[in-house]
Amino acid sequence: MDALLDALPGSGPHRILDFGCGPGRDLIAFMARGHEPVGLDGTAAFVEMAKAKSGAEVLHQDFIALDLPAAHFDGVFANASLFHIPTSEIVRVLGQLRRSLKHGGVLFSSNPRGDNREGWNGKRYGAYHDLETWLQFAEQAGFEEIRHYYRPPGLPRDQQPWLATLLRNPITDSESEKKTQ
Repeated sequence: MDALLDALPGSGPHRILDFGCGPGRDLIAFMARGHEPVGLDGTAAFVEMAKAKSGAEVLHQDFIALDLPAAHFDGVFANASLFHIPTSEIVRVLGQLRRSLKHGGVLFSSNPRGDNREGWNGKRYGAYHDLETWLQFAEQAGFEEIRHYYRPPGLPRDQQPWLATLLRNPITDSESEKKTQ
């Protein structure tokens, strides 16, 4: 959460999409910090729980059938959620998330890292990408990397199963010229 907020321009309050919000824990935390979060989850029970717990707006949408407003969010917080999207759909979904961001907006994602395998693990589907592959998907979707790191911090790499990335929706030259005029 701190990584996303530190990467966002300005002091806020920021409008943040909590992608895969579950029962709403992070919505509450963003609200406590003075931001304007909107949750999104594919599980109806989680959507209802998140609404009840946080009082925030929570969207019930399938991760691969998104309907998000354009240039609406300052940031997207996707903690342990994007790895559930099949590789065949990830560039398209990342592109939809990028388009939902304002120019200069930031996507934080944290996913279990892996060797580019995907499939079912019990009742859950997962795609476990290495850094190079993940950054290729992000670039194909139009993002620029701000930075990446492995979690939890302070441990040897083989004990850091999570890959965290901060990606920016770039401001093109013509857009930055408009802002300065």
